[in-house]
Amino acid sequence: MPVWTLLQPRDYINSHQLLTALGLVVVGLFAAAIFGGAAVEGERPPLELVAPAIDLAPQGAPMILPFLFVTIACGAISGFHCLVSSGTSSKQLKCETDAQFVGYGSMLTEGFLATLVILACCAGLGLGIEKDGTTLLGEAAWESRYASWGAAKGLGAKVGAYVDGSANFLQALGISEGIATALMGVLVASFAATTLDTACRLQRYVVQELAGTFQRDGERPGILAVPAGVLSNKHGATIFAIVLAGAMAALPVGGAAWDWASAGKGGLILWPLFGATNQLLAGLAFLVISFWLWRRKLPVFFVALPMVFMLIIPAWALVSQLGGFFGSTGAETNWLLVSVALATLVLEVWMVIEAVLLWPRARGVLEDVLPPIDGKVVAPQDEGGRSC
Repeated sequence: MPVWTLLQPRDYINSHQLLTALGLVVVGLFAAAIFGGAAVEGERPPLELVAPAIDLAPQGAPMILPFLFVTIACGAISGFHCLVSSGTSSKQLKCETDAQFVGYGSMLTEGFLATLVILACCAGLGLGIEKDGTTLLGEAAWESRYASWGAAKGLGAKVGAYVDGSANFLQALGISEGIATALMGVLVASFAATTLDTACRLQRYVVQELAGTFQRDGERPGILAVPAGVLSNKHGATIFAIVLAGAMAALPVGGAAWDWASAGKGGLILWPLFGATNQLLAGLAFLVISFWLWRRKLPVFFVALPMVFMLIIPAWALVSQLGGFFGSTGAETNWLLVSVALATLVLEVWMVIEAVLLWPRARGVLEDVLPPIDGKVVAPQDEGGRSC
């Protein structure tokens, strides 16, 4: 079905699934806190934090600094969300003043979700999980998933811990184990579907903009005439984005031979880079915002300070990751990850140098605005008369 027919109904249904599942998790959390989890051998285990409050030397874990700041913590800060807000949210708002409610409200909601995830993994697991035909409770349940850094490594292990922990909250409401696990699986899949949908659309925007840079004033350079023309078209850019994503998904992981069992896991090839590149993108978003404020002679320090932090720490983490990519841990050198990581670092350094050179000359220099109407600059208004 065409996207304009399918998109809104699918997103509405998806949002209802997410809100319903999160509501059930919250209610289940309170029920588990008051009455305990689902009965195990006739007794309801109490809800308590089973993860250690302090562990100064987790087995096999890297240094907390800088690793803590390149985890996928979208509830705190995420570069991917700046692409969403600039690429889609800004184009869908009825009025510019709605941006604060939509953008900031969304991040508050996602921060709330992040808190629920922590509770599910640090307390929900303790309500009981099955392993080798035995029900483990409390610290034993947590240790079975987080005994070491290697035990919790991998996307599947992390998602599985959340699904099991949050499903335990639902079981405290009397929901059966199978249905509770299925509901939490649908919750995760709904987030993934929304992310994939948005990522494809964002890539289409980026491809179109990059192709458009080769079409100045209607001129097309000879050798790039055909690809620039195709990729600057929304249909051509969309097909390019989907085919590229499909090809990536079809690649086998770890150099193994391709088979149907491995199909669809190719995205894990670049997964080790996602955390650092995602947070570096957040730093670059701060850089853009800093310039916007600086050009209007507005206070900029409250954005500039986190900008410096988010440009240095993720870069430090990416450099530290390079050792593993080069095979310093005994594995073979992963030249794909090495090349992408180095290219990312070079691009960051390039943008920082450009920013340093332009910073002194940008103060008070405004962007072009719409031409005035009857000699006056009139802000558009929405149906309620608010300036937009």
